[in-house]
Amino acid sequence: MRGVLFFFALLVAGHCQTLFIGDQVLRITVKSEEQLGLLQSLEEEQDLELDFWLHPISSDLPVDIRVPFASLQTVKVFLESNDIPYSVMIKDVQEVLDKEQSDMEANTMRERNSKSFNFGAYHTLETIYNWMDTLVADHPSLVSKVNIGSSYENRPMYALKFSTGGDKRPAIWIDAGIHSREWVSQATAVWTANKIATDYGRDASLTSLLNNMDIYLMIVTNPDGYVFTHTGNRMWRKTRSRISGSSCRGVDPNRNWDAGFGGPGASKNPCSDSYHGPSAHSEVEVQNVVDLIKSHGNFKAFISIHAYSQLLMYPYGYSCNDVPDAPELDSVGRSAVKALSSLYGTRYQVGSICKIIYQASGGSIDWSYNHGIKYSFAFELRDTGRYGFLLPANQIIPTASETWLALKNIMEYVRDHPY
Repeated sequence: MRGVLFFFALLVAGHCQTLFIGDQVLRITVKSEEQLGLLQSLEEEQDLELDFWLHPISSDLPVDIRVPFASLQTVKVFLESNDIPYSVMIKDVQEVLDKEQSDMEANTMRERNSKSFNFGAYHTLETIYNWMDTLVADHPSLVSKVNIGSSYENRPMYALKFSTGGDKRPAIWIDAGIHSREWVSQATAVWTANKIATDYGRDASLTSLLNNMDIYLMIVTNPDGYVFTHTGNRMWRKTRSRISGSSCRGVDPNRNWDAGFGGPGASKNPCSDSYHGPSAHSEVEVQNVVDLIKSHGNFKAFISIHAYSQLLMYPYGYSCNDVPDAPELDSVGRSAVKALSSLYGTRYQVGSICKIIYQASGGSIDWSYNHGIKYSFAFELRDTGRYGFLLPANQIIPTASETWLALKNIMEYVRDHPY
């Protein structure tokens, strides 16, 4: 009933929001290579419209699938007849989305009345951009807003620059939200921006860092996709570019970089969530970041924040061969997750993308590493699948707080190990 009421509320509001009434998220435990193959064949079944949150890669890893209500019986019969164990992680996706939406609306009212910003809530792009202006106004000698270009739908792409002076000093790049549905990544980046601004001058280590280096933080790396998750389809992952010869829209912006482009772990199908695009850097959102990194020329670290799975990864994704700096990157990563876990005991795995999650070509940190930025890392934030991409807002601040300890640990290492 709540889903029906939500549908009418959206009609009144003039939105055309995709509904997920009765959709379930199933966690599948693969017991053999044969079962893995069966799940991989299931992934090819376009008619079922399955949304794989965690793909069938290895019999050692779980598989998470959002199954539309219309396909539930077919999928469950398939699993049961092949003796493939599964459990229901989310019983009704729309109920979770309704709660998320009502929480956002209630928070908007509270913020409007109190004229304050709630870091423990999810926000729209407009609200985030307005808050960025406030942050710059409150910390004008430390924070500036850099427009690195426009998105496909002509939205500005802003990076916050934290600097105590000097041009093109050694710098650290941090981005979030390249996959638009991973809302906890954008929310974590907002909290992090505020933390950097307010801790400068108070935290000796951060103050030392910013007295020697700059930090660039891009909170919303895929603004068109992020807006669409609020207005069209909460589960949208890609950009919103139009694809010649296809009715499907968008490219996976983390398969679009010139690093093993078009290789394993990226799809040639424009309708796939992991579609790599017509060519490397075809997406203007990717090209804008590439142009900034190249024109600056002095980035020492490149850190990309994703969700979910609780992983800290380093290159490569497109190859399972170790990069020359793998021992050092692994050591830095382990030190960072040790710092992270000190707050709430949250457990993270560390390793190369290819070895701890899956082979994936065209990724940003592979490109940055190949470009000469040794300290290239990607986070997959909370959780490990209970909520997946729909992490409740009450976990934003705990997630951001622990992630900050890891980020700070990496940045301190980069400061102390110039190369």
